[in-house]
Amino acid sequence: MLLLQNGRVIDPKSGLDQVMDLVTDDKKILEIGNDLKEKHPDARVIDATGLVVAPGFIDVHVHFRDPGLEYKETIETGCLAAAHGGYTTVCPMPNTKPSTDCPEVVKEVLDKASAACGVHVLPVGAVTVGQKGEQPTDVAALKAAGIVAISEDGKSVMNSEVYREAMLQAAECDIPVFAHCEDINLVHGGCMNAGKRAKELGLPGISNAVEDIITARDILLANETGAQLHLCHCSTKESVNLVKWGKEMGVKLTAEVCPHHFALSDEDIPSAEDTNYKMNPPLRSKEDVEAIKQALKDGVMEVISTDHAPHHADEKAKPFTQAPFGIVGLETAVALTITNLVRTGWLTPMQMIAYMSTNPAKVLGIDKGTLKPGSCADVTVIMPDESYVIDAASFASKGKNTPFDGQKVWGRVALTIADGKIIYENEQ
Repeated sequence: MLLLQNGRVIDPKSGLDQVMDLVTDDKKILEIGNDLKEKHPDARVIDATGLVVAPGFIDVHVHFRDPGLEYKETIETGCLAAAHGGYTTVCPMPNTKPSTDCPEVVKEVLDKASAACGVHVLPVGAVTVGQKGEQPTDVAALKAAGIVAISEDGKSVMNSEVYREAMLQAAECDIPVFAHCEDINLVHGGCMNAGKRAKELGLPGISNAVEDIITARDILLANETGAQLHLCHCSTKESVNLVKWGKEMGVKLTAEVCPHHFALSDEDIPSAEDTNYKMNPPLRSKEDVEAIKQALKDGVMEVISTDHAPHHADEKAKPFTQAPFGIVGLETAVALTITNLVRTGWLTPMQMIAYMSTNPAKVLGIDKGTLKPGSCADVTVIMPDESYVIDAASFASKGKNTPFDGQKVWGRVALTIADGKIIYENEQ
């Protein structure tokens, strides 16, 4: 039993924001109130004075590379990184080898997760068999095996009829479709945002239209099929307008933003040699960054996820045009969000916690993202005013590929609690 004493308890689901005590057993949150120590004399008391106590953070978009690409990341190391980052639940994407396109692979992922550190792992299944874009998977069978959504993340299903079929299945099974929006026919070898900085660096660019065209298509298909659509890693100002448009039409639509897309622009890329700045979608213009931040402030985009994408150092050492897309994000997301959005006034602490816990739970349709007594004892405790310098070498993830190494930030995870058990405790 744990007693978090005198913490600032924030629960967006109930609107609670108050200095209180919180007590958990090994499964549930038992009680929230004042002066609970005498009532629970056997509990381990943790002084949470000056700390924020939030429902456990949920990342709906990670890449754990397991099975098949364990040299980049394993489910074990990915879960450790999640715990260090304050996440109690994660959703690994299906672009593994083999892809998560059948019940057998789902079972393998879940079996490995059960032996990890205690982070809840909810797999995302592939939209098409082998992620080849040709034949929809059996969504009902995948759901029965344990997936919580389908996605072709890492690529788009370019065949609209195939995608429509999969969306109809997802609607029938009542699970969301996570959309990676990229018109592959417009990429033309691009490796960073198309604009002034790309020209200065002599690198081929990726236009906003690459993302926006498929975003519009997917919204229209969701409108027709009744599918619940969740747009992954939105990065453009046009995507903000498209989300507004889709919601006005009544589409069941949510959208996520990643910390790198609100913390950096293409102007921050220092050289054509530093591939830690290469991700997909790419870092966009300052105008896009401002639009994305405003969309978060206004609640147009309502989820913050990481798109955690670890790669081996040798892969990232290749030339910018050849290196793989992606950066790690699980262990920096809390600090980057506090530093870039909360301390600057773009988001309140309540909004941040909603976007990193309560709203992701809603997207997934799971009973998490709240501190209501009786709910699961998943809790994230944050030191909001703690400053430190990001050190990629200290990451629990196998991936060290981040452009934020050496950056001073504010906000550190103090404790990560899953099912009432401490799975990460900051030494400080």
